[in-house]
Order: sequence, then C-alpha cells, then structure tokens
Amino acid sequence: MKKLEERILRDGQVLGENILKVDSFLTHQVDFSLMKEIGQVFAEAVKDAGITKVVTIEASGIAPAVYVAEALGLPMIFAKKAKNITMTEGILTAEVYSFTKQVTSTVSIAGKFLNSDDKVLIIDDFLANGQAAKGLITIIEQAGAQIEAVGIVIEKSFQDGRQLLETAGYRVLSLARIAGFEKGQIVFTEADI
Repeated sequence: MKKLEERILRDGQVLGENILKVDSFLTHQVDFSLMKEIGQVFAEAVKDAGITKVVTIEASGIAPAVYVAEALGLPMIFAKKAKNITMTEGILTAEVYSFTKQVTSTVSIAGKFLNSDDKVLIIDDFLANGQAAKGLITIIEQAGAQIEAVGIVIEKSFQDGRQLLETAGYRVLSLARIAGFEKGQIVFTEADI
C-alpha cells in the first residue's frame, strides 16, 4: 500500500537494528483516515473468503482491525492481555511473547464469541517474529474456527514471522513489507496487497 509506505518513510523512526517506531499514526496516536483506508484495502482483498469475524490482539491491532471489520460489516474481537473479572467461563487462552516489550502475556478471548462455524481474518499492526499471530491462531483453533488469512499492516520481512506462518499453512497479507534497515533508512520489498 503505497500511501502506508509513504507515511512510514515520513513519520517512522528506526530504532537500532530491527525496531520501527510508528507511534504518530499507528501504535499510540491513530490516524483514523489512514486506518479507514487500510480497512478498505484488507476488506477488498478478502471479500470473497467468507470471513465471519475479524480478530486482533490489544492494543495496537485494535485500530486497523476495527476499520477492517467496519469495511466488511462484521464483528471484531480483540484478545485481552490482562485478566478481566467479568470473563469467568469458556475462556480461550494462549501465551504470547512480545519482542518489543520483552514480556510474555497470557491473552484471552471469551469462547462465546468464536465457534466452529467462524472463518477468521486475523489483523495485527506488526509482524516480526510471529508470536502474536501464533497466539491468536492457538486461541482461534481452540474454538474450532478456521483462519482464512493473517492481515498485517507492517511486516518486518527480515525477521522470521512470515516464514513461521506460511510454513504452518497460513495465508499472510501484508500492506507494507520492510526488507531491512540500512544505515537508519527503511528499505521496502514488494507488499502483498
């Protein structure tokens, strides 16, 4: 997605060898018009896949996932990272390691929101090592639902997340794919959509 790549080049900050900071439009402050376009692009890409639910993980995946769900006219579910006292039964859980935060969290979704009839589109802000997507896949599979695709706003293609997901048989759709960082500059490779 050219507009996303341009925004990354304009506002993204490379930190070290493998971290991209995009807090001015995605991970902290949200550019709703860009998110709306992102939602429409993903929706167009999966319009014939029979998707019934959009699933993400809190927090930065929520904004793009909401707009994807809106464009598809479907519910969006987000996996919670903190235990909630109102979630008392039928909880689906998985462990997820965050490279950025350097912590492992137990994420959960109430089982009543997913079932074996569901065809799911996973949406997340970043794909690096694939751990967030892997955790969501575990939860979705616990419900007996089918994963149709994993939609990623920004993929760090120089890390092994895509390979992990594709080797496991999942379709990955990334809007912006970063081949690497060279001398603090972002180098893109061809995106999926």
